[in-house]
Amino acid sequence: MTSADARPDVALRPTRPIPGKPAGYVELARYSSLGRLWALLAGAQRMGREVSVVRGDTPDTARRRIAGYVLPGAGLLADTARIRAELEDGFAPHPALVALLAGDRAPLTAELNAHYALHLDFVVALCARRDLIVRPEFCFRPTGEATLPGDLPLRARRMPRDEVHLLLQRACGLA
Repeated sequence: MTSADARPDVALRPTRPIPGKPAGYVELARYSSLGRLWALLAGAQRMGREVSVVRGDTPDTARRRIAGYVLPGAGLLADTARIRAELEDGFAPHPALVALLAGDRAPLTAELNAHYALHLDFVVALCARRDLIVRPEFCFRPTGEATLPGDLPLRARRMPRDEVHLLLQRACGLA
């Protein structure tokens, strides 16, 4: 039994902010507090999400991964530009992908809505400057039988800060 197991508050109530904003993070709020981070973590746990310490961090570091939020029918959020760039390097014949290369994204959207779900993971942290930051990790995964090539990266488009914030709040049951 580790000290984190003995005290469940440690997982949901980290106390040491990270020193600065790492690359890839989006600022959600300035002049935030540990209380706001704790509310997100507690809400995520109540909603059944997996809250875990980020690899390499100590349990008191104010950075956690929130995993387990799934959006079915989110094909419109696919980053078709990146998918199209991947297809130019190595083409896989699938009707939805052929249509995408021809400029029609509707068949790919329908395929993603039918057989894939958008998995949303967040790494949320509080900086020493009291900025609440998040690194979104969004990707499409098959819900049943995958029909698209397995080596094709299916990622969501880049989203503005407000959309990421809303999705995080929904994942934590706060919106």
